[in-house]
Amino acid sequence: MTVGPMTKRRIPTRRIALAVAAVALIAAAVGLWAMTHGTRVAPPEAPIHRAERQIRQQLGAGAELRYSEIGQRRAVCGYVGRTRGGQAVGFVSLTSRILFSDDPLPTEFRDMRERYCPGFLTRPPTR
Repeated sequence: MTVGPMTKRRIPTRRIALAVAAVALIAAAVGLWAMTHGTRVAPPEAPIHRAERQIRQQLGAGAELRYSEIGQRRAVCGYVGRTRGGQAVGFVSLTSRILFSDDPLPTEFRDMRERYCPGFLTRPPTR
């Protein structure tokens, strides 16, 4: 039994060019569809609106936001009354949680306040 030389099959250049053009056209169509019909991500909630929402969720509708300031890394610090006209307590609002100064975690509140809102709830310097 003799084995003959292998013959090389050659794919015409035109077929390769057509295949590449078809793949590029399909990719462009999928990209265009994704840009116009893809999932739309809502813009992030403004920090102050997030803090107000967290306060309402934690303390109820009777809570009163009295003062707020933007801290570092989208944090919000401020004062809130648990009831209208009630005593004010400090808070630190992050994207995933809110802590109040009268919570049973005073060390964690202090650490968060110092990290995200340096200078908040501290005495002004005396001359």
